[in-house]
Amino acid sequence: MPAQLSSTEENYLKAIFKLSGNSSKSVSTNAIAAMMDTSAASVTDMLKRLTEKGYTLYEKYKGVRLSDDGRKIATMLIRKHRLWECFMVDKLSFSWDEVHPIAEQLEHIQSEELINRLEHFLGFPKFDPHGDPIPDKEGNFAYQQQIPLSDLKPNQKAVVVGVREHSPTFLKYLEQLNLILGANVEVLDVVEYDASMQLHINQNSTQMVTLKVSQNVYVQLQ
Repeated sequence: MPAQLSSTEENYLKAIFKLSGNSSKSVSTNAIAAMMDTSAASVTDMLKRLTEKGYTLYEKYKGVRLSDDGRKIATMLIRKHRLWECFMVDKLSFSWDEVHPIAEQLEHIQSEELINRLEHFLGFPKFDPHGDPIPDKEGNFAYQQQIPLSDLKPNQKAVVVGVREHSPTFLKYLEQLNLILGANVEVLDVVEYDASMQLHINQNSTQMVTLKVSQNVYVQLQ
């Protein structure tokens, strides 16, 4: 196993993993800089360090890929993050818009045994409170058929299974609309001018949502 990592270095590996879409494709330094809210020069220095430690494969002007060890670390960070989110929502009554920054801290706990016991305690959940898949201890992700709400046409029905955006303001807004995981929706109308949608939610309320909202909510057709 390569050298030990700091929490900052782990965060870089997770960012590369997410930007690559769980694939082996290269990611640009500019994309990483935007996600990490830092300079491209700082990213380049970090990538050189991670490559020296054996966690990334970096080529100047060509971007960076995760090594097998880097991919394993990134996957386990995501596993820990999402299990902790489940724990906080299911067992500690946190709302789904509160848990992300806390899970960002807890994901750096190194005990594999703790995380395995946490998963068992929670009943081996496959998805976190935002509908994102939780890797198992072998690093395998569960996937579900889902499409953006914006893809639906009038008279189609679906159930909400996830969200693309995780900002607290967006999640709180969805709660106000009752457009949360498990909500049943029927598209009553799609406005030709701006693609905003009129939705019947849980058969008891009618709401208008913008295209930006519908593009950031994932559903399964019923």
